[in-house]
Amino acid sequence: MGNGQGKRVVIIGAGIVGASMAYHLAAKGANVTLVEAGDIASGVTGGSFAWLNTSHPEPDPIAQLRGSAIKEYHRLETQLPGLEIQWTGALSYSVTAIGAPPLSAHQASANLVSRSQILNLEPNLKNPPQSAVYEAGQGALDAVAATHALIAGAQAYGAKILTQTRMLGFVTRSATVTGVETTIGIIDADIVVLAAGTGITKLTDILGMSLPIEASPAIFIRYKSQPNLVHTLISSPEMEVRQTSDGALLAAEDYLDDTMENQPGAIALRTARTIQNDLHGVVSIHPERVCVGLRPMPADGIPIIGYLPKVGGVYVCVMHPGVTLAAVVGRLASEEIIDDEASSALCPCRPDRFFQA
Repeated sequence: MGNGQGKRVVIIGAGIVGASMAYHLAAKGANVTLVEAGDIASGVTGGSFAWLNTSHPEPDPIAQLRGSAIKEYHRLETQLPGLEIQWTGALSYSVTAIGAPPLSAHQASANLVSRSQILNLEPNLKNPPQSAVYEAGQGALDAVAATHALIAGAQAYGAKILTQTRMLGFVTRSATVTGVETTIGIIDADIVVLAAGTGITKLTDILGMSLPIEASPAIFIRYKSQPNLVHTLISSPEMEVRQTSDGALLAAEDYLDDTMENQPGAIALRTARTIQNDLHGVVSIHPERVCVGLRPMPADGIPIIGYLPKVGGVYVCVMHPGVTLAAVVGRLASEEIIDDEASSALCPCRPDRFFQA
């Protein structure tokens, strides 16, 4: 097919990864149908802290991929008018915070700020540390709004979006998938992209190609509070918190266990007290929304991106951190699918690694 124009691609899953795939594929001329069992961004995307965080300890098998993640979001900002990103930078003084893996020695020394600089960045901190790491280029977004912006962009290029449509199985012909069976009938496809997060394991099991993807729970909390309390994104041993442009405070916490004292609601109240103890000016703070997001975590921690071996026509796309990598992976994977150009940045991510004898 001449450079892949008009290639029929069915994407399963309308979280931020599936939406990015739909946008980039449709922009390249593919005939895209996005199939989602629930609503847009109704899975883990809807409960994401959405920190665009590219820090990682060395060695990092996907350093090339991670290194392009933020640049690709700047590109998307110019292409999608509905995409809003808060480029506030991130202030970290902990190596144990959820979203903040330890920095390399070089990264840490390059971005070290003093106590007085910390207070310039975050004047409401009651007990600022002597020093912290400030990554000025990092930011955060509303993952649900970003997903909708990507979907709208995909639709502008002719993509078809089917929500409340469950996938029931694959249509195969001589070891190649030629379509998907759904609750509204069969949809023919040249390529099927699996971007359904933790739901991918069920789908690959149908094909007899089990992928080891674990569901890693994390707690996401949205509080109603005063505006202008937090100016950057703070990641400390006590809290991981940022403030949205509409004034809501967002926090991320580790899921501990299912005992009463560690229920999401109880953790939300504890975190609220911590925020009040750590910041000046918190007159009131009320949890508006508390949810547990099940992050899809490949067993070896490396994204799984590429064609399934032994069965034709199926491309898998699953990763953590999904929000951070969605823009760059959407572009590179769409080039692989439409232009048949293998990306060196995606080489460490191939599904083949789980099927080698």
